[in-house]
Amino acid sequence: MDKSGSGCGSKKENTDKGRSLIDLVFSWSFGDALNESLYKGQVKKIPETFKSSSEYLHSFVAPLIEETHADLLSGMKRVSQAPSRQLDSVTRDKRYKPPKDLIYKIVLKRDSKKSDLATYQPQSGDLVTLTDVRPKCTSDLNRSKMSYLLAYVQGVKKYPDELFIRSSKPIMIEEDMQRKEKISQQKPTFFFVFLINMTTNIRIWKALHPDPKGGNLNMINKVVQMNGADEEDCPMCLSEKKSGTVLPFNSKGLNDSQEAAIISCINTQACHHQNTVKLIWGPPGTGKTKTVGSLLFALLRMKCGTITCAPTNIAVVEVASRLMSLVKGTLKYDTYGFGDIVLFGNGERMKIDDHEDLLDVFLDYRVEILDKCFSPYCGWRTSLVSMIDFLEDPERQYSQYLANRELENQKTEEENCDENLKDKDSTNHKLEGKNCDVNLKDKKSKNSWRKVINETLKQKETKKKHVASKTENRLKPDEKQGTHGAFLEKKNAQEAGAETCKEDPITLQEFIKKRFCVFYERLKFCVVNLYTHLPTHLVSLELVKTMMIALDLLGSLETLLNRPKSDKGLKIALNDTETESEIGHFAKLRVARKHCLQRLKSLPLSFPVPEFSEKIIIKNFCLDNACLLFCTASSSFKLNPKRTVPLELLVIDEAAQLRECESTIPFQLPGLRHAVLIGDEHQLPAMTQSKSSGQAEFARSLFERLVLLGQKKQLLNVQYRMHPAISSFPNKEFYDGKILDAPNVKDRSHEKHFLHGSMYGTYSFINVTCGKEQFDHLHSRKNMVEVAVVCKLVANLFKEFTGTRQRVCIGVISPYKAQVHAIQGKLENKYSECADSGFTVSVRSVDGFQGGEEDVIIISTVRCNINGSIGFLSNHQRANVALTRARHCLWILGNEATFIKSGSVWKKLVTDARRRGCFYDADEDKHLAQAITTALFELKQFDSLMSMDSPLFKEAKWRVCLSNDFKKSVASIKNPELLKQILNLLEKLSSGWRQTPEQKNHRKNKHTAVGGSSGLLEVYPVNGSLNLLWSVDVIKENSHFIQILTVWDMLPSLDLPKVAKNLEALFGKYTVNKMIHCKCKCLEGNLVVPMRWPMKDCLMQSVGREDDIMSRSFASLSLANKSSASHADSKVRSRGKWRLKQLDCSQNRDQ
Repeated sequence: MDKSGSGCGSKKENTDKGRSLIDLVFSWSFGDALNESLYKGQVKKIPETFKSSSEYLHSFVAPLIEETHADLLSGMKRVSQAPSRQLDSVTRDKRYKPPKDLIYKIVLKRDSKKSDLATYQPQSGDLVTLTDVRPKCTSDLNRSKMSYLLAYVQGVKKYPDELFIRSSKPIMIEEDMQRKEKISQQKPTFFFVFLINMTTNIRIWKALHPDPKGGNLNMINKVVQMNGADEEDCPMCLSEKKSGTVLPFNSKGLNDSQEAAIISCINTQACHHQNTVKLIWGPPGTGKTKTVGSLLFALLRMKCGTITCAPTNIAVVEVASRLMSLVKGTLKYDTYGFGDIVLFGNGERMKIDDHEDLLDVFLDYRVEILDKCFSPYCGWRTSLVSMIDFLEDPERQYSQYLANRELENQKTEEENCDENLKDKDSTNHKLEGKNCDVNLKDKKSKNSWRKVINETLKQKETKKKHVASKTENRLKPDEKQGTHGAFLEKKNAQEAGAETCKEDPITLQEFIKKRFCVFYERLKFCVVNLYTHLPTHLVSLELVKTMMIALDLLGSLETLLNRPKSDKGLKIALNDTETESEIGHFAKLRVARKHCLQRLKSLPLSFPVPEFSEKIIIKNFCLDNACLLFCTASSSFKLNPKRTVPLELLVIDEAAQLRECESTIPFQLPGLRHAVLIGDEHQLPAMTQSKSSGQAEFARSLFERLVLLGQKKQLLNVQYRMHPAISSFPNKEFYDGKILDAPNVKDRSHEKHFLHGSMYGTYSFINVTCGKEQFDHLHSRKNMVEVAVVCKLVANLFKEFTGTRQRVCIGVISPYKAQVHAIQGKLENKYSECADSGFTVSVRSVDGFQGGEEDVIIISTVRCNINGSIGFLSNHQRANVALTRARHCLWILGNEATFIKSGSVWKKLVTDARRRGCFYDADEDKHLAQAITTALFELKQFDSLMSMDSPLFKEAKWRVCLSNDFKKSVASIKNPELLKQILNLLEKLSSGWRQTPEQKNHRKNKHTAVGGSSGLLEVYPVNGSLNLLWSVDVIKENSHFIQILTVWDMLPSLDLPKVAKNLEALFGKYTVNKMIHCKCKCLEGNLVVPMRWPMKDCLMQSVGREDDIMSRSFASLSLANKSSASHADSKVRSRGKWRLKQLDCSQNRDQ
């Protein structure tokens, strides 16, 4: 492949290997970027076995380039919807060196109308395009005034609107912009438009081109050597092994397969003789995350350096949360031990703010906390020294306070003398300004510290016994004030205002209480966060105990100080000499002070950490010293190769979803000896943008490839999620019946009914016969009839919930994005406010639901066609994910005929549902039937609606034929209530209901001009303004004549006479016998039912003529079979001259 950059070169080439992919992308012209066949024939299929590590790594290069090209093409096609910002300025950076290093500093304009969340914030790795218009289509990226130009974001400053980019071409710089501005009297406008983010692809690219002289290729070589034969356990380890492995924690709650998997991994970790890759097979609901969490907990206890990766941030957060739930329940000394665990990555994508349990181990949060703890102004050393100095001689500090006040009073008097010589108004003005500045400065410092306390201790106020809930209300120290006396004077000045110095000074008791409170809060903050965020090998358990004891003693001392006492008694208590006159609580105060000093002096003034002059140093320190690390596979690229704590073991969760080329990033971490892959190849793999890359197996995971080679995998064989009725089919179809149902899912309590009726039991296939596939603007499919059924089911569930208050979490799954968006649009936010009360609804694609579970799952399969075509729905992995998300109820919406013809796994599912008695037609539920009918009417799908299979005619006794004029009239109606009235009337007529004679007489009196001698035309009111015109007709079917209903039109009263006249002209052509047959009535109770006559029994004067009239009158009637679609006439009705149009008729059900 041209410009692939494959192979390993010199050191310089290796250094620049990351930018070589960017150079390749920059080399594509506008036409190249839009050419889907640019690399046609150059992307070879990735083999299953390899001869060398170099062949192995090289096999991914071409598919990666193709995938990058496809990503860019997709971004360019969606450019009209891409986030963008307007440029404010462009200047050359000092690193600018043409022709390749075209580095610029960009400043973006801020849109005051948009919030920060709604504004595009560029990130490092973004590939963008610069345009002179906000693009509305792809061609706007390559205009005559400004040709196609790409740029790569190399870095973003702390101020998010300033960034550095590398451009594919020279950009019009500031001087040129100013020159054009002078000419046109208007500053040229440029836009910064996002296309794709290349960070992950660049990291993969670098991993595929390792430095041959450095790096760790041991695990890569191991992967290449694995050929499918069962891996033998290390013989040397087996010879050294004397007894069975004992887990370093209580394994209660783990089943046999889970415990065996963990023990196997621990034994592997202990081997120093060979590299190993272990596979753990975790089908849906088998406790995969629980197993991984327990394994990591064991490794933490063993102090084994481990990095845990996953394909996505969400998956990383899930496994980290599981570990933390285990760790928190076993810690004996508050949060001591959290410092050995680090979670790092994109906090926004991780939604870290929604996971309070992870804040203590999240890297960005930890860096901010430690930065405060080691601050030279208010950090550990300053706080400890200040507290010791204060407790040793508080009277000296109080004397200093009084002396400072005296100096301040003298200074104030001198200033007042000088001010008396000035204008009084001017003096007052200046004094007010001075006081305002002092108070503002104090306010800022106090609020700054309060903000620190709130942010850093927000998660600790409810869980740490050493952090009092009233911290916010106490005095907070000034972070940048080094002299404690000056700080306290400032505090007193703020409280007392401008007249402070003229009032009496605070007492010794008040001074000690306030000063102690300041130092105590500082020290408490540092102690709690130091033992929480520093690794345990740097903070011993003995030291933590001492720190905790010191805090307890300080707390006791604070309590004693808050008791009422005189200054004289306080002085006695603060004196180290015992006296006979000492009262009890003063003696306790003296002893408590003495013990506090002893403990505080035993604490170290510093910790064995680097000088934290910058936050990046703190960040690297945390990463290098952690025992357990959590991140995405891509983010593992950030780790320092020279770590303090070596990484020995790699654990990849959701390994079957991680592209094999991406797994090469963590596999090359220095010191790595073993890897454990946990996944399930029967669930969805990673996604690819390019079809060529997909066909080349670019999305295939290392887990799947090793399974294909026959590599042994350890099965977790007990599922804890699904009711047995739900797990039955996927277990048999996808896992050969190897999965057992846990006792909890077989218990009666796990069988829940959220709606009444057998259709809404644990497992149901609900057949929706009247659906129709449609495409949205992105060519994704949707089925609006299924949308209506889903919304009705959710509405019924909510109605039931309001009565029972039984908590229920509902998941709606569809394989098509258009269907997901359609359902979300119909549901809107109707139920979002009910989440807190126990009713939640989540609508996602199959891909979005992987790894998730809910109480009730409703699957909308969308596909409905006569060919049995179901597209990617036939994919077994996609079907497996969709069918295994439900805990208590799984309801599958689909079209039986389509699935049976598909010959896919869905045919097996429908057949299985029928065999088990779990198959239902949607119109068996009257609420669903009504929803389907309404949807068909709103969608103007009259062919489906008037099919005798439709829910509208479920109880029909009459076959109904609709004229094209009637269809056009209905199509023009926008009022849903009017549509419902028309549906109800048609449904009543088809069931045999007729107006009473009184009602008919009333109508005849009202419309005397309507009707005629035939007496066949019927006019029924729909509402106050519209009327339905219909009649009984007779048609020939096989060897019988049968009665049917023909609906002619729906008209306002003013148009009735004209139409009635034309219809009477038609009826006048009927023979007498036909007229008699049309007027014949057969009653069943109060209902009129259609009649049929054998042709041979009909006494007709002229059968040939009768047949001829019927044939011509109903030439356009389509008496199709149930499964046939009727065909509508395309003629247009003219109100000036009314003509009978073709009719559509569907065959009636067997009576």
